[in-house]
Amino acid sequence: MAETLVLAEKPSVARDIARVIGARTSGEGCLMGNGYVVTWAIGHLVSLQEPEELDERYKRWRKQDLPILPEKMALKVLPKTRRQFAIVKKLMNGRETDRIICATDSGREGELIFRYIYQMAGCKKPFQRLWISSMTDEAIRGGFAALRPGSDYDALYQSARCRSEADWLVGMNASRAFTLHYNVLLSIGRVQTPTLNLLVKRRREIDSFKPEPYSLVLAQFEDYQGNWFDQTKPGFEKKIATQEQAQAIAAKVKGQPAKVVTVTREEKRELPPQLYDLTALQREASNLLGFTADKTLKTAQSLYEKRKLITYPRTDSRYLSHDMGSSVKKAWACLPPPLAGLAQLLLEKPVPMPKRIFDNTKVTDHHAIIPTGKKVNLESLAPDEARLFDLIARRVIAAFYPPYVYNAVRVVTESVGERFISNGVSVVQEGFKAAYRDQQPKRKKNEEPDLPPLRQGDERTVRKVQVKNDQTKPPKEHTDASLLSEMEHAGRQFEDEELREQMRGCSLGTPATRAAIIERLITVGYAKRKGRQIMATEKGVRLIEAVPADIASPETTGKWELALEKIAQGAGDEERFLQGIRKLAAFLVEYADQKAPDVSFAKEERRGKSRRRQSQMDITCPLCGQGKVTENSKAFGCSRWQEGCGFTLWKNAVTNVGGPELNAKIVKALLTAPNGSVRGSTGTLRYVNGMVVFDKKQM
Repeated sequence: MAETLVLAEKPSVARDIARVIGARTSGEGCLMGNGYVVTWAIGHLVSLQEPEELDERYKRWRKQDLPILPEKMALKVLPKTRRQFAIVKKLMNGRETDRIICATDSGREGELIFRYIYQMAGCKKPFQRLWISSMTDEAIRGGFAALRPGSDYDALYQSARCRSEADWLVGMNASRAFTLHYNVLLSIGRVQTPTLNLLVKRRREIDSFKPEPYSLVLAQFEDYQGNWFDQTKPGFEKKIATQEQAQAIAAKVKGQPAKVVTVTREEKRELPPQLYDLTALQREASNLLGFTADKTLKTAQSLYEKRKLITYPRTDSRYLSHDMGSSVKKAWACLPPPLAGLAQLLLEKPVPMPKRIFDNTKVTDHHAIIPTGKKVNLESLAPDEARLFDLIARRVIAAFYPPYVYNAVRVVTESVGERFISNGVSVVQEGFKAAYRDQQPKRKKNEEPDLPPLRQGDERTVRKVQVKNDQTKPPKEHTDASLLSEMEHAGRQFEDEELREQMRGCSLGTPATRAAIIERLITVGYAKRKGRQIMATEKGVRLIEAVPADIASPETTGKWELALEKIAQGAGDEERFLQGIRKLAAFLVEYADQKAPDVSFAKEERRGKSRRRQSQMDITCPLCGQGKVTENSKAFGCSRWQEGCGFTLWKNAVTNVGGPELNAKIVKALLTAPNGSVRGSTGTLRYVNGMVVFDKKQM
C-alpha cells in the first residue's frame, strides 16, 4: 500500500500534524495511519563534517594545514541522533513510500535541515513542501490542502547552504589561524565577530568619553515652570557652560516680573505602531519586560509550537497579506479579558485595510506575528508566556486603533531680558494609546507638568529660581534591545552618506539567529551581562584589535547578508558567493600568520594555561572519540587538546540563561545519557552539536 511520508522537525510538531491528518498509530520513531507515516528529525540529524572528519591530519591544529578549503563540503550523521536518522532513511527509501512531504519549520533553517537529511539518506524521490505560519489544526489542514513542489524552495535551500558553508569556512579557518598565532583559544565568526565589534566600539566610546560640566536655570512662574535658553543659538539650547553664568542669570530674574511672549500650538499625530516581526518583538520585550533576546525567542517558540497561540515567530515581516482580514478578526474575538474589552471596539466594525499593515509585497516567507485565534486562558500559561502573549495581543489591537492626536504647546516667557521655554501636551484623541492605558509609566521627575491655559501677554512673577549643575553623560552600554537594533540596521552607522544609502537594508544575522549570536559572545567570554546591560570584555576588545578590519566590519557582513538574500530570491549566484568566502578564509589565514598585530591576551586566557591544573574523567571525548574528558577551573576539555581536539564546555555556558554551573557530575550525565539530556528542578540540560543548551522549566 502506497504511503506518504511526512518529516517534521521535532517530535511535538510531528504529533500535532499526525493528529490532524489521522496518523494515530505509534511505530518506531514515527506515527502511522490514514495513508500517512509521520516522522521527525529531532532538530539536526545531519550536519557538515568537522575538519578532522575530512582528514585525520586536521585533528592537530597546525599552521601548515591551513587554509582548509574542501572542494565539496561533506555531510555527517550526528552520533547522538544516529538511531532516528536510520529510521528516517529507511522510511524515505522504503518501497511503500511513494510521496514525501517536507514539514520542517517553514524557514531557511528548516529547509536546510530537511535537505541535508534528504541528501544523506540518498533519497531521489520527489517531495512536496508544507509551508504554514501557525500550528493550529486549521492551519495544518490548510497547509496540506496547498502543498507546493519542493523545487519551489530550491533557492531558499541554496541560500541556507551558502550561509552554513560560509560560516564553516570562515569560522574553522580563522579560529584555528588566530588561536595558533596568539596561543589563545579564540573563536571567530562571520557574524559573531562584527557583532562583537559593535560592543567594542561602544565600550571605546564610553572609555574615551570626557564629561563636560554644564548648568541649567529653572524658573517657577507661579503656576508653571520654564527652562532658560540661549536666544543667540538655534534650537532652544538650555545648557550654560559655567556655574557662575547660571548663578548670575538666576540672581537677575529672581522676584522679577515676567510676561508670556509667545504661545504656539501645533496639532500632531502619532500613527499606531506596526505589527511585530521577531526582532521588533525582542526589542520591545527587552525594554518592557526585561527579557533577553534569547528568552523572547524561546518563549515565543513555546507560544507557537506548544500553546499554538501565535503565528510563526521567526519572521522578518511586519505586514499581513490582503486575505488575512478574517484572521485578524478571529484573533480579536478569542482574546481573554481585559484584552477582550479593548478588542470589542474593533469587532463592531469591518476590519480596516491600511497599507502599513496589509501589503502583499512586503510579506516574505511569513507574515507578522499575530495571535492565532485560539481561545486562551492567560492563567493557564507560564508567567513569561502570559506576559509575552499580552504584548503581542495588545499590538494587534493597537495597530488598528486610530492615531494618537495631541496639541504640542510651546510657551516662551521673558523676564528682564532673559527668556524661558515651557512645553506641554494636551490630548485631542487618545487613539491607539488607549490599548496601553493600564500600562502607562508614571510621570518621570524631570517631565514638564501640564501647562495652564496661557495667552500672549499674560503676566507672572518669577517666584523661585533653581540652578541645576550636571555634566554630559557618556553613551549607554548596549542592552539586548539596542544591540538587536544595531544588528538589524547595520548599514545606518556609516558616516559616509553615499555608503549609508548603498548599505540600506544590510543587517547582521537574521531574526532567527541574532539571539544565538549574542548568547554565543557571552558563552565564549567576549561579552558579559550586568543587569540588562551587555558589554565587551577585555578579551573581546583584544580580539577585535587582533583581527583585520574586514572581518570585524558590519559593512562586510551586511553585504554578505544582502547577497544571501538575493540567492534566496533566486537572483544571486551561490557559487560566486562561496568563491568570495573561500578567498576571505585564505586571506584570514595569511593575515594571522604574517600580519597579525602584537596583541597581548591575559595569561589566564592563553591556550593550554587553564588546562595545566586539570583532572581527567573516565569519559571518552565525544568530539575526537580518542581522548578523555578533562576538567579545569573554567571548563571541560579533551586530554588530546595538544593534538588539536577542540572539545570545550565552559562551566558558565548556561548560567546567563538561568541554568546551573556545569560540574563533573552534570557533564558525565550529559555525555553518557542515551538522549543527551539531564532533567533538573529548574529545567533540562541538553548536549546538542557540541554545545550545552538549557531549557528553563515553565513555572
